[in-house]
Amino acid sequence: MSDTSFQTEVSAKAAESGANASAQFAERMAAAGGRRGAVDTARADYLASKAIKALNDIVIEDKVSYEEYNALKAWLIKVGNDGEWPLFLDVWLEHSVEEVANAHHEGSKGTIEGPYYIPDSPELPWNGTIPMRDGEPGTPLVFKGQVRAVDGRPLSGAKVELWHADNLGFYSQFAPGLPEWNLRGTFIANEDGEYEFTTIRPAPYMIPTDGACGQLIEVAGWHAWRPAHLHFKISAPGYDLITSQLYFPGDPHNEDDIASAVKPELMLDPHDNPNGEGEIVEYDFVLDPES
Repeated sequence: MSDTSFQTEVSAKAAESGANASAQFAERMAAAGGRRGAVDTARADYLASKAIKALNDIVIEDKVSYEEYNALKAWLIKVGNDGEWPLFLDVWLEHSVEEVANAHHEGSKGTIEGPYYIPDSPELPWNGTIPMRDGEPGTPLVFKGQVRAVDGRPLSGAKVELWHADNLGFYSQFAPGLPEWNLRGTFIANEDGEYEFTTIRPAPYMIPTDGACGQLIEVAGWHAWRPAHLHFKISAPGYDLITSQLYFPGDPHNEDDIASAVKPELMLDPHDNPNGEGEIVEYDFVLDPES
């Protein structure tokens, strides 16, 4: 049977992608016991009251009309109906939460997880190839480096989770036609904390624009682009997990990423691969002791 995934994935719709993201998040929260990092009553009162006051201040100071208020109400309902709360929050709010959460780290910089993470991707050896289709389009990319502690010790057996969009900007499990674990894998570092794996260079992409988030982008006159990036989660027993994204120089949206997730420390420096076609890049991850 011929592989039709290259044709069918372009029919991805925001509502379908949003529903998948909402369902995946709900499953993860349920597996974590319902309310991960539950907030106590006093903290909930403080944060909710402050947020509500800030919104009321905007209404008064900027003289929000009933037409604008009703448009907002209808849009908020649409965000829920489209299943786009994970997308909305991860694009426009998570970067600030991540900054607060990781401010104490001395090791590698992190950034947002985004809405397209799926746990428990297939485990692979330290020098494997990520699952991909036969003839996966895109520039081959060899990625190598080391996981070590802030004191310089290599972290044997560290987990390097990788997931990213394909050459058309789509993620497996969030677009039709893609194999379940396409471009998703967990590499286990060797005894020296080293990893070297093969994947393809992902494409820049627009976040879904046919749903509520796209409606906001259009009305506000914004763009919807994210620069090309690789997603990572790096973990080892006794150390804080790092969630990160790594970017490629020269992308026109490194400076105005819709998700505000790009940092100078996360920029890669790829070169032509002297041992084969495509590119090769080196990047090390440094973990802080568990806090």
